[in-house]
Parts: sequence; structure tokens; C-alpha cells
Amino acid sequence: GAAYRAVELPASVQQADVCLPATVTGGAVFCGKFKALPKVGAKPVPVVLFLHGSSGLGLKAIGEWQQWLAGLGYASVAPDSFALPGRVTYKSPIDKASYERVHALRASEIGPMLAALKAQAWADPARLVLAGTSEGSVPVARHAGGEFAARMLYAWSCEANYFVQEPRNAFEPGKPVLNVISSTDPFFSRSNAWLGNADARGHCAAALKDNARAAVVLVPDAPHTLLNLPAARSATAGFLAQLAARP
Repeated sequence: GAAYRAVELPASVQQADVCLPATVTGGAVFCGKFKALPKVGAKPVPVVLFLHGSSGLGLKAIGEWQQWLAGLGYASVAPDSFALPGRVTYKSPIDKASYERVHALRASEIGPMLAALKAQAWADPARLVLAGTSEGSVPVARHAGGEFAARMLYAWSCEANYFVQEPRNAFEPGKPVLNVISSTDPFFSRSNAWLGNADARGHCAAALKDNARAAVVLVPDAPHTLLNLPAARSATAGFLAQLAARP
């Protein structure tokens, strides 16, 4: 039964932060851990699978953003990478091989969370969105599977720099992508003294240049964490509304 299945889920999924909209709960928005999901109706809604940045789910902005999404009618799940064995913390800059070990670990969160979502009647499999911020956006850009209808990358530039051995972007042609980043991101723009790429543009436009369904939103002088800035929210809401409107 459900209890047995729950035991099989990895801790990153069990500890995931979930927000369900009122259309799913039939009452108030639910925000809590995946392992504490209430019994809910089966009206399927779009779901954002969100990969947090290096500071984890403790970043208050993520919970606020998930609640905001629920208010718009979207469910969201954010797995907890700090529940994974071998999770390391670091203070940048470190060597590229160490960053790549982190990126590989973060990419490993996607499959189990996806499998857990497939068992939820409220998750519309045709309207899954893969999203992330900062460290969590690297696996979003690199994900090679076709399970997601769209992707959203916050605070990552999709470029060669100190953070990756190479970008290894794997965007699917013609699938919608939203990139939101500061016009002068403190880590991934040329304002960072140790960026390691003198020609960096500081955003994902070059990686997305042939995709007419991609958008890059630069927020003037925004901080690295920009999920809840008005410009970021309006871009996100507009992007997701197009997706939700599709049959």
C-alpha cells in the first residue's frame, strides 16, 4: 500500500517541499513535506519540479515562491538535496571537478522525484516543468530526457565559467524555456572577478538562440536570488500561463 511505497522513496523525495493549489486540495493551499501529503482529489494540474540552490530549502524565498505558484493554480515539488548521502557544502570558488560532483549529485534528484510524481493523481504528466535556481539550474539545463513540457532556469547563464567543466546544455529544440537572471549576476556575469570567461554574456541567450519559444529576462542589477522580484514573477506567471492553456 501507500505506506510501503513511501518507505521506498529516497529521503530527498520524502523531505521534498510540496505546495498544492486549492483546486487539488478542495480547500486551502497545502504546503508541507512530500511524506505528509494529504489525501486529495484527482484533478490533475501542472507541476513545477524545482531544484534548489546551494543553500538548500532553508532559503526562505523558495517557500514563498512555491506558495505564490500554488495561488496561481500550479503544484510544485522541491526535493531536498541535503537528504542525499554524499551531499557536500562548499564555498566558491573551488575546483571544477568538485563542482561537477555536486552537479552529478543534483541531477540524480530528478528521476526519483519524477517517479514519485507519476504516482500522484494530481500531477498532470503532460504539463511537468523542470526548474531550478543557481546550482539547481545546471541539471535543468543539462537534463536529456523528454519528460518535461518546459524548463525554467533562474540565476544561471548556461555558459562556460568557473562553475562547470563545460556547459553541456541539452535543451530540446522548440520546447519552451525561460531564463531569468540579474543583468549583473554576482556569480555568473563578468562582474565576478573569478568568472573564468572574459567573453561571458551572463545569461542563456547564446544557448537558446535557435529556440523561438525561449525567453531570457534580465532584471537590472538584481541580486542572485531573484525568484520573487516583480519582474521575475511576472515573467514566470506569463510563461506558465501559456503552458497551462495548452490542451
